[in-house]
Amino acid sequence: MTNQFIKGLILFACTLLSACLSTPPTHFYVLEPLNEPTKTLASGHNHQIGMGPISIPALLERKQIVTRLADSSVAIAEFHQWASPLKENVAQVLTHDLAALQKDDLIRTYPWSAYGAVDYRIIIDIIRFDSRPDQSVNFEANWSIMNEKTHTLLSNGRSRIEHPLTDSSYPAVVKALSKILSEFSLELSQALNKVVTP
Repeated sequence: MTNQFIKGLILFACTLLSACLSTPPTHFYVLEPLNEPTKTLASGHNHQIGMGPISIPALLERKQIVTRLADSSVAIAEFHQWASPLKENVAQVLTHDLAALQKDDLIRTYPWSAYGAVDYRIIIDIIRFDSRPDQSVNFEANWSIMNEKTHTLLSNGRSRIEHPLTDSSYPAVVKALSKILSEFSLELSQALNKVVTP
């Protein structure tokens, strides 16, 4: 009886060890800011600009990377995950990219109350931020620029950016999504400089 129990215990331990060894490792990713701005837009303003709040679809508010499939379903990658909450990572990248473009302005990420008030605020509602394997990476967002002192809307718009995707690996997808955010930052910078007065 004792021998059978020991054999059963050893068999269970081997099965458990085998399951652990066969589980693939989890890979973690971060969106990266623009290394060098493609075009610096000197504003001459020296204003404080707030980035946020930023909202993302509920589908993306998870640690796993989400991919859209051709049949309108989605794939949720259990072993390919964001290293930090996606919304915070997007806000950090957009703030960094916009600061690289707006050399004369101080860009702060929402919430900025600890640093005092800002002159202008950029509110962003992201509708799409995903990829389709072997097809494209896609971004769509509504945005508004507000004067914080007068509480008035200065400008608003809808941005759509799509790029072909030849490499569907997760590192390539994350790199392409980072590039999309840099292009969106350039759109925001151009819109900002049209409405913000010296």
